Amino acid sequence: MKNFLPKQYKQDKKLNINHNYLSEQFSDHKKIFKKIEKVVRNNDFTLGKNVNDFEKRIKKLLKANYVVAVGSGTDALMLSLKCLGVKEGDEVITSPYTFYATIGAIVTAGAKPIFVDINDDYNLDPLEIEKKITKKTKAILPVHWSGRICEMDEIIKISNRYKIPIVEDSCHAILAKYKNKMAGNFGDFGCFSLHPLKNLNVWGDGGFVLIKKKFFYDKMMLLRNHGLISRNKNQLFGYNSRLDTIQAVVALHLLKKIKFITNKRISNSLYLDKKLSKITSIILKKRQKYLKEVFHLFEFRVKNKKIRLKLIKFLQKKGIDAKIHYPIPMHLQPAAKIYGYKKGDFPTTEKISNTTISLPVHEYIKKKDLNFIIKTIKGFFNES
Repeated sequence: MKNFLPKQYKQDKKLNINHNYLSEQFSDHKKIFKKIEKVVRNNDFTLGKNVNDFEKRIKKLLKANYVVAVGSGTDALMLSLKCLGVKEGDEVITSPYTFYATIGAIVTAGAKPIFVDINDDYNLDPLEIEKKITKKTKAILPVHWSGRICEMDEIIKISNRYKIPIVEDSCHAILAKYKNKMAGNFGDFGCFSLHPLKNLNVWGDGGFVLIKKKFFYDKMMLLRNHGLISRNKNQLFGYNSRLDTIQAVVALHLLKKIKFITNKRISNSLYLDKKLSKITSIILKKRQKYLKEVFHLFEFRVKNKKIRLKLIKFLQKKGIDAKIHYPIPMHLQPAAKIYGYKKGDFPTTEKISNTTISLPVHEYIKKKDLNFIIKTIKGFFNES
């Protein structure tokens, strides 16, 4: 096995309208370097003051009860499940339409992922959840795909009825809202990623968790740092999942821009919505007034797999970084064979996986870029 990422980075760099926008986003990196110098002088690389400051800022921004910064979004999910006592033989209900990390976190915690099909909004279908609940079900893990919050009213009703905790995968959804309530505040835990291509990002891996109850906050604080309550005293055997102080510096720097980032992504996406809605050969998501979507990506669907492949090649040839998120749903991944899922188990998930295309809509996409994307898609379908 080789590290495939360097080759991918090199290929993506060749495209003019790119999902990767980090050079522009961190063009002021010298300011960040100066802040990092203080970390070097203070030697507080591990859980230093900037980590505390970041947690306080996030708590205020997202109106959370408690916040704990951790090593990654994946760890945020896994540690939340461990806080709930999830262990070998337990089950966690979730979506098969998600990034691998969601399922990896469930499996690492010791549980079996129990998949539920999605709706055309790419999110869990609440009507399917109840059918999958057993005595082994220890959590419901909805994924707010691409910054659109799941139908949480219905999911919360099911959670309350069966007394099953909710762990939100909000890794795409910072500042997203459902009926004026922000992502991460619906469940017992709300998990976020700071991966370089997230809406709020750092120079490596990082994550954080919003937590409702103090009991779980105290436990999470222990779990992320080996279970230590002091330099010499170990309360329980935990994990090493600490947000590096240097990454907290980067996150704090970018946090000042998060509202601008969010508003620009929304503006770009709604412009695409308006213009692409005139193309009869594509299918757009239906937007809801009670949702504030923050658009980690912009997705649309085409008629079938063959058309999608041709369109992606056409767009990439024109320098547009069209991608598929994701061509293979989680229940059909090689790693999931042990669970016995098969093709046809989740028809809506499979339909979307076979027909979806993602476009970049980050804050450095210009109006001329959007117009070029629109013109290129219209040209492919011969629609004016």
